[in-house]
Amino acid sequence: MRVSVIGAGSWGTAVAWLLGNKGVDVALWARESEIADGINAEHRNPSYLTDIALDPCVKATPDIEQAVSGAEVVVIVTPSHGVRGVAEALRPALPVDTPVVNLAKGVEQGSLMRMTEVLEDVLGNRDRLAALSGPNHAEEVSKGVPSATVIAAYSESVGRLVQDVFMAPAFRVYTNPDVVGVELGGASKNVVAVAAGMSDGLGYGDNTKATLMTRGLAEMSRLGAHLGANPLTYMGLAGMGDLIVTCTSRHSRNRALGEWVACGGTVDSYSAETHMVAEGARSAIALDDLAHSIGIELPITHQVRAILYEGHSPSEAGAVLMGRSATDELHGLGLIEDDER
Repeated sequence: MRVSVIGAGSWGTAVAWLLGNKGVDVALWARESEIADGINAEHRNPSYLTDIALDPCVKATPDIEQAVSGAEVVVIVTPSHGVRGVAEALRPALPVDTPVVNLAKGVEQGSLMRMTEVLEDVLGNRDRLAALSGPNHAEEVSKGVPSATVIAAYSESVGRLVQDVFMAPAFRVYTNPDVVGVELGGASKNVVAVAAGMSDGLGYGDNTKATLMTRGLAEMSRLGAHLGANPLTYMGLAGMGDLIVTCTSRHSRNRALGEWVACGGTVDSYSAETHMVAEGARSAIALDDLAHSIGIELPITHQVRAILYEGHSPSEAGAVLMGRSATDELHGLGLIEDDER
């Protein structure tokens, strides 16, 4: 099989490593020619996961049309804000029935589209689209640490195909038909992780983080339920599983961003210091706007946005959240009728 991996950052490199170790012919697209040259010469990415040796069947190129030529599956592993531009670049060279799998976790600002909606908008043919999401830090997947993930596809046959492509001894892949829930879960858990990092930066304890994670999961489920997702999806790998790892791991960019900001930093200074993208920073805006557009509240998400972009302090935001009016724990999930409360 020939698979095209679009994006040679940490996650793209990890995916190339995973597939290459299975003997898959991987064409890895790198925006920077020096990264492609380094991979082809040394079988290592000179900028990301530099200690990971890639199989010789992984070949890199800065030419996106060359990367997708002959590919049986295309895997997009770019930051969410780059998905539309990449799809537009792919469109002239991509057959209309080639399966496309998105690994970016986010919602597009302005349009408020999920990533497969963006791909459908540009590429058409929704039935060939899928999303992969779960507790999958690149640093661990690329070292063969046992991990699991979820594939959500509009077509069962595409879901099974992608499941087979990614399934490996140390990488277990489940399918889930709930594309909405899987995608929104991946986007919204990043915002909650930023809040958890802020809690760490303020020196709060385990009680605070557990509260943020649990109420964050309620926000995630509430948003998904109003947009047609299955609430049970949020109990799975793309919901609770990804939330746990992103809020607690030393590898988590979003948790680290929150801690950085709580200690006096900014989104821009974090990006300049780490050269990394924390998706939760952008998702806080898009998800807050999305919630307002359908008339629901996401209190944690709204406070994260206010802290990152409106100058609010994390400690004051905490007081606002703790001072909200009392309600029942399952509010807004559609599990309890209004007249039963």
